[in-house]
Amino acid sequence: MIKFIKNFRKDENGAVTVDWVVLTAAVVGLAIAAYGAIQGNTDTVLTATGNSVLGAQDYLGGGAGD
Repeated sequence: MIKFIKNFRKDENGAVTVDWVVLTAAVVGLAIAAYGAIQGNTDTVLTATGNSVLGAQDYLGGGAGD
């Protein structure tokens, strides 16, 4: 029984799998965080661009009803 326990402690099968799971979880977490930051900034840029286009239409005298 003691020999079995010693062999079990020395066995490293599966350790690489645990490392890959942790690394993959970290990459997924970072991707989700980056997506959130990019999405928020993209919404801001799109809103500002839309407002600029509407302002240019008003300035140039154009519009949807013309």
